[in-house]
Amino acid sequence: MKLGAFSASLTVKDIHASKEFYEKLGFTTLGGDITQNWLIMKNESCVIGLFQGMFEKNILTFNPGWNQNAENLDSFTDVRELQKELKAKGIKFLTEADENGEGPGSFMIEDPDGNPILVDQHR
Repeated sequence: MKLGAFSASLTVKDIHASKEFYEKLGFTTLGGDITQNWLIMKNESCVIGLFQGMFEKNILTFNPGWNQNAENLDSFTDVRELQKELKAKGIKFLTEADENGEGPGSFMIEDPDGNPILVDQHR
């Protein structure tokens, strides 16, 4: 199963302090908008998202259709196909993508320990 680019989406209390901290670890800004309280940062192949006031828990995030530089892939498995495959395996969903839709879509599941996993397709 190809889930796409992986990142950890971190809920932070102070996005400016978090940005400064992760810059000290060698991360640079890849995308986002700090004025909207979110940034995507990268250090080599490691990608993290910093999100202030947007969700309660840290989230494991996968982006079908993207590589680790948020660049479009020529070939990828659509989020709706991934959802069908996981449903067939008995995975329970917190949110679901519209199975009749096309293009962008997302779903959220939880691992056995309650860690949220977001599969978020942007194209």
